[in-house]
Amino acid sequence: MVKKINVLFLCTGNSCRSQMAEGWARHLKSDQINAYSAGIETHGLNPYAVKVMAESGVDISGHKSKLLKEFNDVVLDVVVTVCGHANETCPYFPGNCKVTHVGFDDPPKIAKDLAEKGASEEEQLDCYRRVRDEIKAYIEALPESFK
Repeated sequence: MVKKINVLFLCTGNSCRSQMAEGWARHLKSDQINAYSAGIETHGLNPYAVKVMAESGVDISGHKSKLLKEFNDVVLDVVVTVCGHANETCPYFPGNCKVTHVGFDDPPKIAKDLAEKGASEEEQLDCYRRVRDEIKAYIEALPESFK
């Protein structure tokens, strides 16, 4: 039996992108990856992220927004920053932990900009769906792409 690797997906508020990544990793790669997510801050779980993940058959409604310090006792193999701010402020991880950055667009920011321009809720959800699908494609290539 191959040892599973501990992967933490890190973003600013642990509300959307890192939650989607954790959800996809648990759904698609639970035989190879112990997936976690956290934020530099906590912003709560984004309801639109929950909605679009559910559309793809992945339930993240039980997730909660967590701070990085909640994982102090977990020996992490890889930390993946999924937003620029988390990448810029990512703390040092001891040992053999690999830190990698894969930036994804920020759906809440894009949706807010679209709403200000009069976009419908469905049009706003489309940016969440696009990022959801981009994250899924990234997760599908794991853990091989970590090497």
